[in-house]
Amino acid sequence: MTEGRHHKVVVIGGGTGGIAVAAHLLKEMEALDIAIVEPADTHYYQPGWTLVGAGVINAAKTARSMSSVIPKGVKWIKDGVRDVSPESNALTLTSGDQLGYDFLIVAAGIKIDWDAIPGLKENLGKGGVVSNYDYQQAPKTWQALQDFKGGAALFTQPPPPFKCPGAAQKILYLADDALRKSGVRANSKLIFCSAAAGIFPVKKYADALNQVIARKELDMRYQTKLVEIRAETKEAVFDKGGEEEVIKYDMIHVTPPMSAPDFLKGSAISDGGGWVDVDLHTLQHKKYANIFGLGDCTNTPNSKTAAAIKGQTPVVASNVVAAIKDQVGKAAYDGYASCPLVTGYGKLVLAEFDYNMLPKETFPFDQGRERRSMYYLKRYALPKFYWDVLLKGGDLNIGGS
Repeated sequence: MTEGRHHKVVVIGGGTGGIAVAAHLLKEMEALDIAIVEPADTHYYQPGWTLVGAGVINAAKTARSMSSVIPKGVKWIKDGVRDVSPESNALTLTSGDQLGYDFLIVAAGIKIDWDAIPGLKENLGKGGVVSNYDYQQAPKTWQALQDFKGGAALFTQPPPPFKCPGAAQKILYLADDALRKSGVRANSKLIFCSAAAGIFPVKKYADALNQVIARKELDMRYQTKLVEIRAETKEAVFDKGGEEEVIKYDMIHVTPPMSAPDFLKGSAISDGGGWVDVDLHTLQHKKYANIFGLGDCTNTPNSKTAAAIKGQTPVVASNVVAAIKDQVGKAAYDGYASCPLVTGYGKLVLAEFDYNMLPKETFPFDQGRERRSMYYLKRYALPKFYWDVLLKGGDLNIGGS
């Protein structure tokens, strides 16, 4: 056990938020002592996995080594976090080591609860049970679509919180196109089972999506939550308003339930649900002034997307620098988030909105329409922006992710 390690700023998490905020901080304070705590060897561009599942891009294009994305000058501590002790400004790492900090930024992401649905984990990737929410599994969605010969294809969306809220429905629209191309759509039924009350919380984009749904003749079932998969009989069990509903499937794409990372559940820095308890505008912890949070692990009521992190990163960096200088941070986050809603091959509705669920659009045209240009933005521009700008501390104003 190593005692006494200490850094001016410690960042928990080497995902989008952790890498982006560390890079941004170095641009604001060049010689700042920063360490990132992250156990994984690989960093993933997760917004690309929907297109992997639709056969558009190769999964390998979404992965890079963690060492290649950690900003130069930042110390990488290849370990996990077991506990946060805010009163003593220290972390207990998975290895048992202690790590001290002056300022802490928590960007720990979200936990995917594969075990929360009985029958899901052990059957994932076989028998028509697939999910785009994993690097190894996303290619199996495309394989399942290629193998599909007709019947019932189910697509599920759990109650929030979950990351990339649009991904659950994007694969539905792309699957419709794929099955039309393969000639089996006519003898297929595509069913979307969502725990939500409607297709999207922002009316402008919901109106556009409902037109897509009508055109594609999709069977939409709202307030319908997946609770079990019976793989041996190819049945999915749902809770529909307290009543059990069983639907037979030939293929089922599952968006799994998600929760806060385990080390945050019951932590002194989290709220009752396990999420880092921060001010929704400053992203500074409500009790501990030297702790900040961003990304999926906080309790801010925005959509959990990479685009939200794009909006949060400069706010956290600015307010951390102010705190280091014993000043009051003035930067504020307005809840900006974006969902590039792929509605088919070559079609996309770019939804951008704030805390008030009001559109906050980047481009000088009506984004409440399907556009080929926005699909190309998603397919080509956003991955380049992610790797070359966002993760390197840049601020280029480009919608979505």
